[in-house]
Amino acid sequence: MKKDQTLCREDFRDFAIGEFPFDPEHIATGEYHYIVEDGYHGNWVDQVCNYTYNGTGPSWIITELDGVHFMESMRIEKNRPHRMFPTLETGDRLWKDYEASVTIQRLSQKGMAGLAFCMNNSLDTLVFSLRDKDRAELSYRHKEELILLAECEFVHDCDTLYHLSVDCNGKEIACYVDGKLLLQAESDLAERGGKIGITADCPTRFTDVRVMVSAGEAAQLQARQEERQRQEMTEMSCHPRMKLWKKMDLKDFGTSRQIRFGHLTGTDQWHVVLAQMQKRVSRDAYGFISCLTAIDLDGNILWQLGEPSGNSQKHGKVSADMPFQVYDIDGDGADEVIVGRNFEIQILEGATGRVKKAVKTPYSDEDDSALIGVPFQTYAFERINPDGIRICNFRGKDRPSDILIKDRYCRVYALDEDLNLLWKYQSDKNTGHCPLPVDINGDGRDEVLVGYNMLSAEGKKLWSYPMETDHTDEIVMGKFRGDGRGYFACVSGTQGFFIGDFEGNIVARDLIGHAQRVSVAHYCRDREGFQIAVTNFWGHQGVIYLYDADGNQIWEMENERNGNLVTPVNWDGNGVELILTNADPEKGGLLNGEGVRAVAFPDDGHPTLCCEAINLFGDEREELVCWDYHSMYIYTQEDNPKPQTYHPVKFPPYNASNYRGEYAYPGKCYLDF
Repeated sequence: MKKDQTLCREDFRDFAIGEFPFDPEHIATGEYHYIVEDGYHGNWVDQVCNYTYNGTGPSWIITELDGVHFMESMRIEKNRPHRMFPTLETGDRLWKDYEASVTIQRLSQKGMAGLAFCMNNSLDTLVFSLRDKDRAELSYRHKEELILLAECEFVHDCDTLYHLSVDCNGKEIACYVDGKLLLQAESDLAERGGKIGITADCPTRFTDVRVMVSAGEAAQLQARQEERQRQEMTEMSCHPRMKLWKKMDLKDFGTSRQIRFGHLTGTDQWHVVLAQMQKRVSRDAYGFISCLTAIDLDGNILWQLGEPSGNSQKHGKVSADMPFQVYDIDGDGADEVIVGRNFEIQILEGATGRVKKAVKTPYSDEDDSALIGVPFQTYAFERINPDGIRICNFRGKDRPSDILIKDRYCRVYALDEDLNLLWKYQSDKNTGHCPLPVDINGDGRDEVLVGYNMLSAEGKKLWSYPMETDHTDEIVMGKFRGDGRGYFACVSGTQGFFIGDFEGNIVARDLIGHAQRVSVAHYCRDREGFQIAVTNFWGHQGVIYLYDADGNQIWEMENERNGNLVTPVNWDGNGVELILTNADPEKGGLLNGEGVRAVAFPDDGHPTLCCEAINLFGDEREELVCWDYHSMYIYTQEDNPKPQTYHPVKFPPYNASNYRGEYAYPGKCYLDF
């Protein structure tokens, strides 16, 4: 059938000459914040980011020559720290049986450039490309794999404009250059269909992008899109909608995802502690808390330490943990604030902010050359600048009463409730961000998984996972596999997502680029047991994966957004959790276990930078807290309160972290080892 119906036609004329929106700092804020770069995006999305791009400018620029606008790829660095291909994507995953085309000029031939198509996400796509000076290739990119489907010789140069086109009909793929058939193949991926994109790992000009379908296919596409919308609306009707419960002005003390919740006055009333920070020496390597503000849920200030900054975006924007927790460390019935400030560990009275106890942080007296992750191979200060705090139970007391502090990536220190040093450990592997205390042997005392290393309650290494590079961002523990044994589900950057046992063995692993966040819960109503949600960041960011409890993938998807939290949310109270992505009203919200959006945020001007799920009000279901540097909104269910029979066990608020792996278990027995 003749393909004469236009799905996409792009000559980039509506883009001003200049840069496609990008993060000039190329920092990790988008790991757990929803960030939208300023500027005009048109219908295009750039999901590729890399910290090695810092200081190198944009990935894409818009140029003009003889009245023609081009989108130019600027990247030449390849596959570091993992496999990645700069890609701009557009379209709909429901597109199929189309002819896609683009005109390119290869300003460099030291790499590849071409057309991505049948794209589920930027890490799951077919690509027709010209490579080096004499090759044409049809390949499949998926996670860390690159599978060559067909190739041929095609000599080309850097001065000529080439018109690339791909024609998909069912499973059949035909690839042309300037109307000449070069490659053919069959693939189920072509039958699947998907979005399209332009992609290059060397400077290349792109213009005149088109996607055409037949009239019959256009009608079928419309029907599929209407069915998708109907499916989403039907799913949403099965869940209570969001209702705005609280709205607060954060004045000049707002922050990014550096807040903690607790009971500061010893009552059932919840409070929020917000930390602003400043950076020292090198990016986020030595972030320190410059201001702490405690408020109630009406926004009233209980107390404040330090001077808040009116420029809170500078003093709140951070891609690291800050060292503070809210916990009743002395057992007096009211939460304290345990914080690292001004090279001290301080225990603050929750109701007033008064310092109850304080001790100087340890000296950094180790050989700088032996420290992992230290900028310039020189530790910047005489005393440790704390990077995070965890509450633990190393001494086997009736309740956790020990404090674990860490520097950025190498050393951890255990303190008791009086801030006396119990032990310290200098790691031979990167400690990662969020050491996880857990009693793995049932003796009543916590061991602690520090990155890849398991430490005893005395701070001695017991075993290590067989990984040497990168670091662990998040960890979840539990008896989630159904065999009665305990396991860890970990995301470890370039080392991917893996499941490990309590003896240092890896039982399942998936290399998905840079694995960033992980959670375990019962997400799929039609499946028994638990599922594992994972998302990635650096490289091809924002892909969400769902696995069964044994690490077998169920599905993967991309919502074209960063800051996906994959947090389990007890929204319905029926034993099936929903997956929190982010607070964007268009494509964020809560997904069900099939990847269908089940609950949407209202388009009411609420802040979208940060989001958190926590039970604050009414019944035992959770509320959703959204905030940025200026305001905070709290949403609950429209039918709150409602009698509950499901009371899940979740990650304790007193060990909050930007890097906490999260879980929802129906009972504590899943954490009893």
